[in-house]
Amino acid sequence: MPLEIREDDLTHPATRALVAGHVAEMRAGSAPELVYAYDLERLLARGVTLWSAWDGDALAGVGGLAEIGPGRGELKSFRTHADHLGRGVGRRILRHALAEARARGYASVWLETGTAPSFDAARHLYGSEGFVPCAAFGDYVDNPLSHFMRLDLG
Repeated sequence: MPLEIREDDLTHPATRALVAGHVAEMRAGSAPELVYAYDLERLLARGVTLWSAWDGDALAGVGGLAEIGPGRGELKSFRTHADHLGRGVGRRILRHALAEARARGYASVWLETGTAPSFDAARHLYGSEGFVPCAAFGDYVDNPLSHFMRLDLG
């Protein structure tokens, strides 16, 4: 699938809708204090970059990278549009984000994802790209709904 991946400023209605839907779904399935998905405001914060993948005029997915400390990045708000599931969109955005992390000189990239069966594909994707399970990091709280992973880039 020919995808164009570009840095996104969150002004396109399709991007805003996909992010808003992602956050709403995360909030619907978790206690408020355990929802770590970045909303539009947090994705626009300094130190956060969001990319969107486009198949022509159709938004295929989004994924972000936040700087969480010297030499460390965190993946945020990865979401594939329902019309593009199973087509490698998430992998393409992930590889793009990891290339950017390496270009920035990050030593490691971290992430938090869910433990429910609906997150099986995400955990498989991250594991297939070299991420390994780890303990909670940063401000995260160890809890049964979160699965933490990291990738050393060195």
